[in-house]
Amino acid sequence: MPEILDGAAIKRALVRIGHEILERNHGVSNLALVGVRRRGVPLAQRIAAAIESIEGRRPPVWSVDIGLYRDDLSSRPFPVVEKSQMDGQVDGKTVVLVDDVLYTGRTVRAAMDALSDYGRPSAIQLAVLIDRGHRELPIRPDFVGKNVPTARREEIQVKVAELDGIDGVWLQKASNPQDSGRSG
Repeated sequence: MPEILDGAAIKRALVRIGHEILERNHGVSNLALVGVRRRGVPLAQRIAAAIESIEGRRPPVWSVDIGLYRDDLSSRPFPVVEKSQMDGQVDGKTVVLVDDVLYTGRTVRAAMDALSDYGRPSAIQLAVLIDRGHRELPIRPDFVGKNVPTARREEIQVKVAELDGIDGVWLQKASNPQDSGRSG
């Protein structure tokens, strides 16, 4: 399966995203990063570290679980729900949602629904490592590590060292022709 990004390329993409976030938001004041569980959380941590190395201040990093906000709950027997960690006040903040892959937009919609249970941010921006196209909802990312046009029968596999022991992004054919791969 072809490798799209290796660990060094992921690091460069996340540092670039950190620069872009700082530029758009004029620094870290009133900014929070929220990683979408699972792989969005370590990516958000890495972006926060990049921002800190540039700006000297680290924005808070929280996490949100979308298990109960998905629109396909009826087709899943028992959703696995992890605890969201929203340690601060969301009201009035600029929140950057961070996820690994943007595909249909349904994961992002669920994340925004979950986020609204914690307050009302002044703005929500979206940072993704991979944008693979095929949107079903009118959602677009503000910050993108890499655009990877794919066929619906292909999958994007993202691995991060914190969860998988290795960093990398690979493109693979779906094992089941009905599969559409990462449903983000």
